[in-house]
Amino acid sequence: MRKTLVVYLMAMPDTPELACAAVEAGADVVELGFPFSDPLADGPVIRLAGERALAAGMRTARCLDVLAETRSLVDVPLVPMTYASIFDAYGWERLERDARSAGATSFIVADLPADVRPELRRVQLVAPTSTDERLQLAASTTDGWLYLVTVTGTTGARAELAPSLAPLVQRTRAVTDLPLRAGFGISTPEHARAAAELVDGIVVGSKAVAAAAQGARELAGLVSSLRGALDAAAALA
Repeated sequence: MRKTLVVYLMAMPDTPELACAAVEAGADVVELGFPFSDPLADGPVIRLAGERALAAGMRTARCLDVLAETRSLVDVPLVPMTYASIFDAYGWERLERDARSAGATSFIVADLPADVRPELRRVQLVAPTSTDERLQLAASTTDGWLYLVTVTGTTGARAELAPSLAPLVQRTRAVTDLPLRAGFGISTPEHARAAAELVDGIVVGSKAVAAAAQGARELAGLVSSLRGALDAAAALA
């Protein structure tokens, strides 16, 4: 079975073309970051990208334009990822409506607990610190798949796949049959192969953002290498 490759990109004017390059290279889902001034879950690479986006005028309305432009170029799921304050400022129902009209498939709200705003269908995040009760709640309310945070802390590339992922997968598999996709700290083909032995897909954020800053060719090369690693792992399963 094909392992899902989710690629995160910060919303910028050139993001539609970058997303197209990522999809052509093998990305199955694109997360589109809506920048926020105090992104608690983001490591230095994504935080800096968010600061650059805000400096470039990427407020919510412009991000929605980028989402619509991206949708016109690719047919994979598009998932805006942001923070609750962005919804507070724009309006919860309004932002959901406008984002879905622009082509959003679902949402990720990094700092919104699973039991808050249940009317917003979104992908839920769980972490090594999540209790069994929280795992069950997240599984029962998530939109299609669960995002497994491999570490406690912020996003960012790391030297090795976090050892906390395997026990988190085991605990989560005990409460749901939904697809599990792991992110935070996954950045290399070696990480991808190791994670693919445990989960149904991976999310690559900081490494993708860094590659995207170098242009579409660099991003496509990264995505292609990760796609190859996932496919190799799936073939051995």
